[in-house]
Amino acid sequence: MSVNVVEKVDDRVPVRHALISVSDKQGLDGLVKDLLRVVPSLKIFSTGGTYARIKEILGDEADKTLVQVSDYTGQPETQGGLVKTLDFKIYLGLLTETHNPSHSEDLKRTEAVPIDLVVVNLYPFQKTIEREGVTVEEARANIDIGGPCMVRASAKNYLRVAIAVDPGDYPGLVASMESNGGCTRLEERFRYAQKAFAHTAEYDGRIMEYLNRKGGSEVSDCYDIRAETTGEA
Repeated sequence: MSVNVVEKVDDRVPVRHALISVSDKQGLDGLVKDLLRVVPSLKIFSTGGTYARIKEILGDEADKTLVQVSDYTGQPETQGGLVKTLDFKIYLGLLTETHNPSHSEDLKRTEAVPIDLVVVNLYPFQKTIEREGVTVEEARANIDIGGPCMVRASAKNYLRVAIAVDPGDYPGLVASMESNGGCTRLEERFRYAQKAFAHTAEYDGRIMEYLNRKGGSEVSDCYDIRAETTGEA
């Protein structure tokens, strides 16, 4: 299998499209308003509760700025938000390399756009398992899949994409964009990527530690377990 080894990148990347999907909405109000102050033409893609909150923040301005991911991909969210962002158009937008003609053709073919900024934080797994009496099933339901995938894809492509996983980074991100004409810079994108991979590594580590402590009746007692079948449909 061949992989792309990139030689040519841009230091400054204009932020034209952002994907925002956060469990922790701390600082979201200020971030959205500041991003649009710096880049008035910015398009924001979002999902679920984050989409609803941004729509409230923007009010009458939402229609010209905010796009629901399901409208962009043409695929509705599954019940319970199980699948929202795991879509070819989303990951094409995250992983495309600026100076790759084949990637540019893929964008045209699918009517996708490059996503330049991703703001994501993950389902509150740690808070869930710290609750008194929480079951293994409740913990399982709070294992984020789409979030870590978006974080990892964005961080891998720090060549072009900025990924913010910490609300504490929002003010610095906006300030840098403002001083660079609405662009992010390679050095800071790399720094955000370092933080993003540390974030997903810690998240997966907590899941692993929790599951490794469980077993036997703690798992089976969560479910109405069907009797073994004969294999018939």
